[in-house]
Amino acid sequence: MLSKRIIPCLDVRDGKTTKGVKFKGNVDIGDPVEMGKFYYEEGADEIVFYDITASSDKRDIMLDVVRRVAKEIFIPFSVGGGIRTVEDMRSVLLAGAEKVSVNSAAVKNPEIIAKGSKAFGSQCIVLGMDVKRVKASDTIPTGYEMVINGGRTYTGIDALKWAKEAEGLGAGEICLNSIDADGTQDGYELTLTSLISENVNIPVIASGGAGSIDHIHEVLTRGRADAALVASIIHYETCSIREIKDALHTRGVKVRMTW
Repeated sequence: MLSKRIIPCLDVRDGKTTKGVKFKGNVDIGDPVEMGKFYYEEGADEIVFYDITASSDKRDIMLDVVRRVAKEIFIPFSVGGGIRTVEDMRSVLLAGAEKVSVNSAAVKNPEIIAKGSKAFGSQCIVLGMDVKRVKASDTIPTGYEMVINGGRTYTGIDALKWAKEAEGLGAGEICLNSIDADGTQDGYELTLTSLISENVNIPVIASGGAGSIDHIHEVLTRGRADAALVASIIHYETCSIREIKDALHTRGVKVRMTW
């Protein structure tokens, strides 16, 4: 059995780590370089870095910040935001990332997944999914719709259908974020997470809603996620990565222990 992963998320805006609730009301909370180094030293399995306004602002990702974070950590590093072409992917990987996350650009141009997978290997290509619960319909039978451009644009695309399509195109992993749960600290969206996890054959990272160790345990067990993305719970020092892993280990969840 593969170890479950605990992955801090650094949402970055204007060079600062920021945090909001349901993609709104963001406030700056720290320096991404210092925070990335701190979480690496605490025992994080990976670090995820999102330039959260690159797509909506139609600009390139902040490669200088990516380089600075990459120099301080020695674990897998996934970077997303404003990646629109294979050359953008190449630039991010050369800046020190091991993985690139594509979200809005992939919905608009699915071939970027296939091209990126062919150029760099599927293990480098993470599909970012921002999903909103909606009324089920013929177009969106699961009741979960893909939303792009930082939560601003509804696509009319069913989340499960898109996850399967992206896997077929060569995505090696999915980072699944519930907009409804994002930043609330009320728990992950377990129905959505299990829906995607049980219907694809690639790892699924659950994102959005972690407020307690119980929430993380639930999404890794009942939600069937392979990894849990965490932000508010560690940014605001509700608990540490070590405390999370110690508790999961005690409850019988296999995690990587470095102490």
